[in-house]
Amino acid sequence: MKPNLYMPIKATIEHIVEETPAIKTFGLRPQEPIVFQAGQFVELTVPGLGEAPFTPSSSPAITSEMEITIMRVGRVTDALHDMKAGDTLGIRGPYGTAYPIEQFRGREILIVGGGCGVGPLRSLLFALFDDIDHFPGIIVRMGAKSPQDLVFREAAANRWGERGDKVDVLFSVDHAEPGWTGPVGVVTKILDPKYTDCNPQQGVAVMCGSPMMMKYVSGSLLERGYAPEDIYLSLERNMSCGVGKCGHCRMGQYHVCYDGPVFSYAQLQALPESWD
Repeated sequence: MKPNLYMPIKATIEHIVEETPAIKTFGLRPQEPIVFQAGQFVELTVPGLGEAPFTPSSSPAITSEMEITIMRVGRVTDALHDMKAGDTLGIRGPYGTAYPIEQFRGREILIVGGGCGVGPLRSLLFALFDDIDHFPGIIVRMGAKSPQDLVFREAAANRWGERGDKVDVLFSVDHAEPGWTGPVGVVTKILDPKYTDCNPQQGVAVMCGSPMMMKYVSGSLLERGYAPEDIYLSLERNMSCGVGKCGHCRMGQYHVCYDGPVFSYAQLQALPESWD
């Protein structure tokens, strides 16, 4: 990280992948390597407009390049979606907490994502795949509104499952379209034992998505027998400064940018504002 916490470094957009009509993955090459851990976030600066926080979706093992998957939802993301390969922006970070992968070793990992929340989970998956011999199994459950809104669907179908019986991937959609043969319903549907054979006593669960999605997924996981301390969530808030100074992301006793964005359910269960 640069000595000045608030000074971004220049990065060039090398490629852009349109994942869905509203979501793109940006491949960035910063002027200097950026070392991050899965779950941490960075601030992207659009010159002359502003900045916003995003969690990398690429492998933490690659520091010369970084991919970030971004949904078009507002002023900064609109500007980013209008940019092209060769354009430049600013990047600073990383900030915040990471997924405690060392603590996950030896345990089954259940990963649940929805919408653009699949981005941070992709980074976690890359890190787990690099260390896959230390995990008895990785279960991936992803949901979206429709088949065209599924992020990384092709990669999940063609590459994530190449690791044999160790990786189990399943998608669900709220609304089916012609040709869709998978489950139909919100992502909690495919957490039912009919679709997901997991071991809550010997496993951990990780999720990322909208606050309401994570609220209901947490409830489903608790019903399945996961302990609150074994459920991890990645939160999004107005993390303006990234270092716990501006107070915009304050939630109870926590600053999401500094104490998070990765939290255990045990930390959040007494904070109803977690689901706002």
